Amino acid sequence: MLNVVTKDEAVKIVKEFAAGLAVKTEQIPLLAASGRTLAENVVSAENIPAFDRSTVDGYAVCAADTFGAGAAIPAQLDVIGEILMGEQPAFSLERGQCARIATGGMLPAGANAAVMVEHTDSEDGLCLVYRSVAPYENVTKKGDDVAAGETALKKGTVVTAAEIGVLAALGVDAVPVVKKPVIAVISTGDEIVSGTPQLGQIRDINTYLLASAVKEYGCEALVYGVVKDDRDAIEQAVKDCVAQADAVLISGGSSAGTRDMTVQIIDSLGKAYFHGVAMKPGKPTIFGAIDHKPVFGLPGHPLAAWFVFRLIVTEYIRSVFAWGNDKPKRSGKLAVNIPSNHGREEYLCVTMNENNEVVPLHTKSGVVSVLSKAEGFIKIERNTEGLFKGTTVDIYKL
Repeated sequence: MLNVVTKDEAVKIVKEFAAGLAVKTEQIPLLAASGRTLAENVVSAENIPAFDRSTVDGYAVCAADTFGAGAAIPAQLDVIGEILMGEQPAFSLERGQCARIATGGMLPAGANAAVMVEHTDSEDGLCLVYRSVAPYENVTKKGDDVAAGETALKKGTVVTAAEIGVLAALGVDAVPVVKKPVIAVISTGDEIVSGTPQLGQIRDINTYLLASAVKEYGCEALVYGVVKDDRDAIEQAVKDCVAQADAVLISGGSSAGTRDMTVQIIDSLGKAYFHGVAMKPGKPTIFGAIDHKPVFGLPGHPLAAWFVFRLIVTEYIRSVFAWGNDKPKRSGKLAVNIPSNHGREEYLCVTMNENNEVVPLHTKSGVVSVLSKAEGFIKIERNTEGLFKGTTVDIYKL
């Protein structure tokens, strides 16, 4: 008998369970960190840049010496030297003095701005400045990029090339990241085969679909393979996976049929927290724990299994990685009416038409090709009769 909870209740149960789990972390080399998730805040130990530097080729000046300068009456400054790239100036400026400087060069003491070379003339140690500059104009100040003590990157940040650049600027060579959770994938069913199916049989889709989804969400997939509808065989598979993985996904065997044993197995080895979620597709979803490890029972139909993964299993993953809440990527207006009176939250794959309107891709749970055709999915709230044409809807990433 299904003990149905709402989708929000299911997510809350999963997140509360995940919050009590210890998160494994590791230190990895900077160049290996792309795509990984930071396990802690990265706080800068120094100012970046460590000195005031010019953003132009020209002259380091005291800004006040240029006030009022123009084409008719240029400011006249004595050139006392040149600042070479990568060197600390060995002199300081007095009022009425300037120094040649290249982009990235360090401003000497007494300078607080830089004048572009295009706005000057120089001859015989004298620089004529034809345009005034404000204090710190054309200058990147010490700590402008990242200040000492500032949190440069937050825990839960997925590292991309941009973050690699920040970490390199901070001198970080070992990056603290969340260790990838290992998620085992088990497919069950007498009709599921890994080779060429006979009439009445079905190719194993869920192993590949779910293992790939696991990897796309930054985890490691442990592929167990197909298990027949035999209680002892399924129970042994679950035990093996719990021993090796951080979480387990079991597709099939989650409905109320006589051969569906997943929830009984989870309850006998650990605890089942719910069996049934008021969502379509995905009603016969199971969540439990064995040896303090989450175990999810997913429907056997690929589309339903995918939606349960996307909407419920990923909440466990988000908690482990400290990612933010799942948010829609955009919104749009419906091109047609969508009826719905199932008493459950309904999720539909959608695409966009030539008028940039949202078009539902109606399908059934056993169909999987719709996922490759969709540009996202929408939610229809439970206990509604559907959505009218022209309604603005949120579109979530697949």
